[in-house]
Amino acid sequence: MMQTLIYGPTLQAVGAFDGGKITEQKPIGFSGEGSVVKRLGPLFYWAWAHSKEEGAIGLHPHQAFEIMTYVISGRAEHGDTLGTRSTVGAGGVQLMQTGSGVSHEERMVGPDMEAFQIWFEPHMEEAFLRKPTYYQYEHEDFPITQGEGYVKKTVIGEDSPIHIVADALMWDIEIAPGASYTHPVSDNRTLSALAIRGDGIWTNGSDSEHRTAFKHKDFIVVRSDKNVSTVIEAASDSPLRVVLIEVPTTVDYPLYPKR
Repeated sequence: MMQTLIYGPTLQAVGAFDGGKITEQKPIGFSGEGSVVKRLGPLFYWAWAHSKEEGAIGLHPHQAFEIMTYVISGRAEHGDTLGTRSTVGAGGVQLMQTGSGVSHEERMVGPDMEAFQIWFEPHMEEAFLRKPTYYQYEHEDFPITQGEGYVKKTVIGEDSPIHIVADALMWDIEIAPGASYTHPVSDNRTLSALAIRGDGIWTNGSDSEHRTAFKHKDFIVVRSDKNVSTVIEAASDSPLRVVLIEVPTTVDYPLYPKR
């Protein structure tokens, strides 16, 4: 069985920082923020942030979680209690494995800055025993594959330079108008997607009778209990860009309770 669920923006959470200079749409929010999807296995949190000009978040602590900032446009500035000062631009990643504890501060710099912050949850009791680390990656560090009508960037997994403890894979896919991209989904895995540009059609396996339309800003979740392929097709009048994250549907360690 394969299940495809579409969550529009009204079913996602929202947030803001720095007096509204940073706004967020959250496919997966924190407890009490109102997102219908509370978590997907070890994928604990997913925020899509925008800043028209510039916005900052002051020094604050984290433990255990593996937290990445993936920049779509503009630049992200980061400072932390490990002594780090870094800046990454479009396509770059800042990754904290927060372990026993670290505090950091963030600044989003435009014009039209856009980024994701995504939290992955390893086994927390084990993570508390690790030293916190910070890594920075530029767009050019990631493998990019060009297919017929699409470009795939691997952000986590395969030949990506990013290695995290939590079981997760991530891709940034751009699809030309009217073209399609086929992605495998394995048994007992969950694939999620956020449409950050354009509209499209989602089809699971060869079941062309069950084509699911989705729009810009929609959050798509697919759970599978068998090995199948899903086809993502861009609308005929505009390109499509989707960010995909795959995680196990269940893990063999206790997860932080979230309501």
